[in-house]
Amino acid sequence: MPKVLVSDKLSETAVRVFKERGVDVDYEPTLGKDKEKLLSVIGDYDGLAVRSATKAMAPVIEAGKKLKVIGRAGIGVDNIDIPAATAAGVVVMNTPYGNAITTAEHAIAMMFSMVRLIPQANASTHQGKWEKSAFMGTEVYGKTLGVIGCGNIGSIVADRAVGLKMRVVAYDPFLTEERAIKLGVEKADLDTLLSRADIVTVHTPLTDQTRNILSRNNLSKLKKGAFVINCARGGLLDEEALKDMLDEGHIAGAALDVFETEPATDHPLFGNPKVVATPHLGASTKEAQENVAIQIAEQMADYLVRGAVSNSLNSPSVTAEEAPRLKPFIALAEKLGAFAGQLTRTGLKKIEVIYEGDISELNLKPLTASAVAGVLKPMLSEVNIVNAPVIARERGVSIAETVRDDADAYDSIIRLKITSETQTRTVSGTLFGGAPRIVEIKGVDMEASFSPHMLYTTNEDKPGFIGALGRALGEAGMNIGTFNLGREDSGGGAIALVAVDEPISDDLLEKVRALPHVTQATALAF
Repeated sequence: MPKVLVSDKLSETAVRVFKERGVDVDYEPTLGKDKEKLLSVIGDYDGLAVRSATKAMAPVIEAGKKLKVIGRAGIGVDNIDIPAATAAGVVVMNTPYGNAITTAEHAIAMMFSMVRLIPQANASTHQGKWEKSAFMGTEVYGKTLGVIGCGNIGSIVADRAVGLKMRVVAYDPFLTEERAIKLGVEKADLDTLLSRADIVTVHTPLTDQTRNILSRNNLSKLKKGAFVINCARGGLLDEEALKDMLDEGHIAGAALDVFETEPATDHPLFGNPKVVATPHLGASTKEAQENVAIQIAEQMADYLVRGAVSNSLNSPSVTAEEAPRLKPFIALAEKLGAFAGQLTRTGLKKIEVIYEGDISELNLKPLTASAVAGVLKPMLSEVNIVNAPVIARERGVSIAETVRDDADAYDSIIRLKITSETQTRTVSGTLFGGAPRIVEIKGVDMEASFSPHMLYTTNEDKPGFIGALGRALGEAGMNIGTFNLGREDSGGGAIALVAVDEPISDDLLEKVRALPHVTQATALAF
């Protein structure tokens, strides 16, 4: 019988679920705070169920010699070393939808508390004062709410705001016009949202693209007297800039449930009468905690007893028999998706995956899910091959799968076609010696391996471009690993895909974009 350790405070309903499904369980809700004790006992367990207190980092994973799965009751997995788990063959699961409603409700509650000055009025009244004139609030009726990130939680917030008769403007690169109409919101770019919103609430994961999305520059674009809410992740908001703009009166108030450094026991915004602050309570309701506890117990038990994988952040949903043959194709599909996703800046409408040749005989569902996950992951770091199709559908993105028995030049090939609001982009790949390779981009034949750090450019096919690009990289001290080229025809459009040894800085990227004949330049990471 597999054995699971519950090392954080989960609803005890989870214990019952584990036992009902044939899993032995030890419920030790304070053990996760004792790092040394956790290290001493983890070797006895097949599974570890946690919330946020337990730090399942590399030493714990290394000590867990029998460990097969780590389950996070909730969304965020900052306390789990996913690369270490992957290297050790440990599946990492979370429950991405268990606390969506309660987090959205908290954002709405924070909005009312902020604009009606409820915490301040409450404190004053408890002190025996009766200061009606000191707490003049603001109505939300008829106001414009700007929702940054209109996925699972953001769409619930938007729905509640529409019910309050607010005008809702949403910014989300993956939100289609059709989905926006269904939600009753207006889709807009970020600058438009910031210029029009009376209240801004952010509901995105923390990724390289979303980090500091409410920067000093973006906060300055808000109209004077606007309000700001962050119940998503610390790091999305420039807290120092927010303080300055509150002091200057440019921003009227802020409601924060999350902070860049947590626990936030000492913060420059604490004590500010314009700020409502709570200690990361977004998921803190009885219903949400019960839901995520039951879900993680069900998922972990299903994996340990039957081998079923769901809501995994690092493992494909495939059977043991299929895994060896599918594994390299899963890697190819995900990398093709990541390539296209990093180049897509406007709203996605459709993702089509075309399989040609021998690959058409395989179980294609995990391959398509891997491709979709690759497309979405640059903006949504918590996406995985299990939840990627659901997330795509939530944003109104259609997914199509086409199978062709014959392949023109290869035994097997995957073609990925991305349709956005402004263009259609294609990229194709195959396996060479079991390793993923790109063989076509936008109809241009080329052969290129994937590397951790790459530069993608499109340019006019003119003499001197290759030398100018190489010189720019050389002057920046950037070592070139491979340099792959392709073109439509002589003097037409051309593509360069360059593998380099280090990440490309923003300054270097701007220099490349300024080179003669360059029409696009994007830094890629795989």
